[in-house]
Amino acid sequence: MTTSRDSVDTITDQEAAALDAHWRAANYLSAGQIYLMANPLLAEPLHAEQIKPRLLGHWGTSPGLNLVYTHLNRIIKNRSQDVLCIWGPGHGGPAVLANSWLEGTYTETYPDVTRDTEGMERLFRQFSFPGGVPSHVAPETPGSIHEGGELGYSLAHAYGAALDNPALLVACVIGDGEAETGPLAASWHSNKFLDPVHDGAVLPILHLNGYKIANPTVLARIPEDELDQLMRGLGYEPLHVGGDDPVTVHRAMAAAMDTAVDKIRAVQHAARHGGEHRRARWPVIVLRTPKGWTGPVEVDGLPVEGTWRAHQVPLPAVRENPAHLAQLEEWLRSYRPEDLFDPTGRPTEQVLACVPEGERRLGATPYANGGRMLRTLPVPALEPYAVPVDKPGRTQHEPTRVLGGMLERVMADTAQRRDFRLFGPDETASNRLQAVYGASGKAWQEQMLPTDEHLARDGRVMEILSEHTCQGWLEGYLLTGRHGLFSCYEAFVHIVDSMVNQHVKWLHTSRQLPWRAPIASLNYLLTSHVWRQDHNGFSHQDPGFVDHILNKSPEVVRVYLPPDANTLLSIADHVLRSRDYVNVVVAGKQPCFDWLSMDQARAHCARGVGIWEWAGTENGDREPDVVLACAGDVPTQEVLAAADLLRRHLPNLVFRVVNVVDLTRLMPATEHPHGMPDVEFDAVFTTSRPVIFAYHGYPWLIHRLAYRRAVHPHLHVRGYKESGTTTTPFDMVVRNDLDRYRLVMDVIDRVPRLGARAATTREAMADARSRHHEWIREHGDDLPEVANWTWSS
Repeated sequence: MTTSRDSVDTITDQEAAALDAHWRAANYLSAGQIYLMANPLLAEPLHAEQIKPRLLGHWGTSPGLNLVYTHLNRIIKNRSQDVLCIWGPGHGGPAVLANSWLEGTYTETYPDVTRDTEGMERLFRQFSFPGGVPSHVAPETPGSIHEGGELGYSLAHAYGAALDNPALLVACVIGDGEAETGPLAASWHSNKFLDPVHDGAVLPILHLNGYKIANPTVLARIPEDELDQLMRGLGYEPLHVGGDDPVTVHRAMAAAMDTAVDKIRAVQHAARHGGEHRRARWPVIVLRTPKGWTGPVEVDGLPVEGTWRAHQVPLPAVRENPAHLAQLEEWLRSYRPEDLFDPTGRPTEQVLACVPEGERRLGATPYANGGRMLRTLPVPALEPYAVPVDKPGRTQHEPTRVLGGMLERVMADTAQRRDFRLFGPDETASNRLQAVYGASGKAWQEQMLPTDEHLARDGRVMEILSEHTCQGWLEGYLLTGRHGLFSCYEAFVHIVDSMVNQHVKWLHTSRQLPWRAPIASLNYLLTSHVWRQDHNGFSHQDPGFVDHILNKSPEVVRVYLPPDANTLLSIADHVLRSRDYVNVVVAGKQPCFDWLSMDQARAHCARGVGIWEWAGTENGDREPDVVLACAGDVPTQEVLAAADLLRRHLPNLVFRVVNVVDLTRLMPATEHPHGMPDVEFDAVFTTSRPVIFAYHGYPWLIHRLAYRRAVHPHLHVRGYKESGTTTTPFDMVVRNDLDRYRLVMDVIDRVPRLGARAATTREAMADARSRHHEWIREHGDDLPEVANWTWSS
């Protein structure tokens, strides 16, 4: 049975036959990839040795994806429309590879996989095979920007790709399993942020084939009217297509596609030429087809087509079971490959009748190779935004507020070209970046009230209280050739841990593909960080995203902890210009001391690790008695305060102060491109002196990065150790033993020659900690000697 609420016959019998031929060819190639490694056109009876020894892949979703690909081809060709497609169903790789091969882009990308019998055999053999390609859509797949190995992010990627691409239509196939995820559910609301004047359009195609890997799907089982109401409640105009009869489904799908594109063009015309400012109701296609459509109806007496059994490999024992082998051959021959491919294996003219040409082909669109379209970001000179530093530690600024001024200039300088956006979950002003509103408001297409501030139909600041959606938007934006920055509270960026995993893997693989051009880096600014979440409390205190990132591919990931405003400017200048990295920058929004001038900050950031001679007491050639190291703004402040105490209480102690701004410099050069050779590391940290290291995050990360170094047995790290609450700023560091008094005690405990001579000083430090404990409980604020401290040396 076939249903379509909006079915108007828009194709001729000849067109319908051509669409069906293309679809059958794609289905044949999809099944062939799962099973065959020889005899690709069934020129002889199928033999067991022609079957792959390990059957991997996913058949269930492939026929539906092939149907969408076929009908997108028709739309592209008939309407000269630029289209990018996001393939959401996780393991739909066979379908997208099949269609890429049919249209010729796969052969253009990989010339050894020719569009003939020999190339077809290579296409089949390489799929899910050692040395071949993955079973899901991946960087190796021409025309792709979305990793199919994880579900939930397709729609956010689609909307990110459409932003500031006014000529582009982004089709997004959403599997009904994927539609059950939280990130996908939030992504439906992206239509409230899409500007029909300056942005392209997104056409969601909700593909309901009824099942996940072993269970029914929610949206496929609720009544169709209820689903229709859900889509309308989300702000879409649903077009329903469904059934199991190919003839009528092709006609219904063609009609739905035509109706959808007509609606999209009408919305854009009204906004661009008619001054229409109401939020658009964009179309969505709800496509219902059987899981594993056209595959085996029944296997071993059990139903397969239209059930969860079709999800992966419908005939699992083809090599061992002659009945399965015969059934596979019958299945493959049902597509009539002799009518779809000529004797040389090339697709017939009828199969290719609906396929567009050149860069309009889905596998060849430059939008899916965004580095080809990337323009250099106009990052301004930093001097107008730098803070003056005559002497270190005498003045204070809010680093992110200083950065906001520079980002406003970037936003203004990209106003015409529209290829830079700032993303964040409702935190731009909270994170002190509100200066950007001087150049662009916040994107918003819904109702506006007089009490609202900074909302704009054409805004390029993207705020939604969903870290998943912000991440997905930004990834789609970057992968299609633009620039951006994601600002987030440090504790809550963990929400996108699995998403950044996929992006890192994407970049890692893309770097090995010469045809993929480098894209702008994914830049995180993590602020409202652990040490200044004293007011929000324990739930907002988690610095572990850095640990997560540094587990990933070293050629891709970078982590920076600028200690003040000018170093943040220098780091921002670097990461905004960089390509093919994931850069994590951790910087506070609260007032912190200014340590370095702009020139000093540039030099320090270029080194990544530097000895701050002005802060230490070295004055000769001999090694220091102890090294005080720090990474992060609050740890830097505590180390400098400890250094001040050491100067006053232990004037004969020789100590060195080292600041680390690029955390990966601590790694060996053999493990990370930024890593320091041993000779350089030893020169900075020594090989045998105690090193007291005050670190922003979990202390064991520093041990992990430096465990191969000669000085590691003498390395003592202080950092966050999950002791948090709502308290005063200084109490946060005291609770975690990162405070200046504890650091002085650590020096006394670890410098052998101090011993009993420093016992009085150690006792004074312990007393100060006790006095702090009593003071904050009586006064509710930090000790005056802490709150009013400045660097005076």
